[in-house]
Amino acid sequence: MKEGEIMDHMIEVKNLSFEYDEGLHTIDNISFNIDKGNYVAILGHNGSGKSTIAKLLIGLLEKKSGEIYIDDYQLNLENLYKIREKVGIIFQNPDNQFIGATVRDDIAFGLENICVPREQMDELINRYSKVVRMENFLDHEPTKLSGGQKQRVAIAGILAMSPSIIILDEATSMLDPRGRKEINELVRELKKQNNMTIISITHDIEEAKNADRVILLNKGEIIDCDKPQKIFTNEKLLKELKLDIPFSLKIARKLQKKGYQIKDTLDVEELEKQLCQLRAKV
Repeated sequence: MKEGEIMDHMIEVKNLSFEYDEGLHTIDNISFNIDKGNYVAILGHNGSGKSTIAKLLIGLLEKKSGEIYIDDYQLNLENLYKIREKVGIIFQNPDNQFIGATVRDDIAFGLENICVPREQMDELINRYSKVVRMENFLDHEPTKLSGGQKQRVAIAGILAMSPSIIILDEATSMLDPRGRKEINELVRELKKQNNMTIISITHDIEEAKNADRVILLNKGEIIDCDKPQKIFTNEKLLKELKLDIPFSLKIARKLQKKGYQIKDTLDVEELEKQLCQLRAKV
């Protein structure tokens, strides 16, 4: 941060602790900030506490101690409704998120709950179904959609509510590779075009590497917090936490060991570019 620069924190977490059972710290005195417009991945193995953080941020669980601020509102009973207006969450299983008989009805569900007029509602449904590329499926039954399509509909329903923050809680973990790719690309587009604050709760290295920043979590504690390039090039730390390194970096380092002049990269396209340049020199 440059001298004199003021950071615009969308989320502030201070000394947060939580336990499901007395004496067993699921979240152990953690603190972090997320700036407006940032895409942050909270990465860790199952049981690390990352999904618990998502539930704490929207008040689904009650903290043991600490403070949470969302867009300058402290999370408490008085501000709970205001905060939930600002945060949309996409859960792991898309089938558990559908209410309506059609895609149109499902996107409309949240809007009906906040009494949006019908004319405005139709406009929002049409707009955000196009954003997630599902405008041709509005009259389809959600159960007939693929996993990736279901999650896109869930995202459309959240976007129509105009949140400031979107939390994806293992939102791609039940999808096939194609579905994961679709959702990851959509998330990057939303961040780029709408300057949305996005939090991805994940154990997927390939998903986390696309974030602006990664919060590395283990047994309820923050182990590291930095840019993906710094986190994922620390192979020793990742191995200690039983996490892998991204595929492109793994290939690059294998080639380095064989004597090839290849730079570390998290980007498959960048790796391909380096290989093409190397081949051209041969």
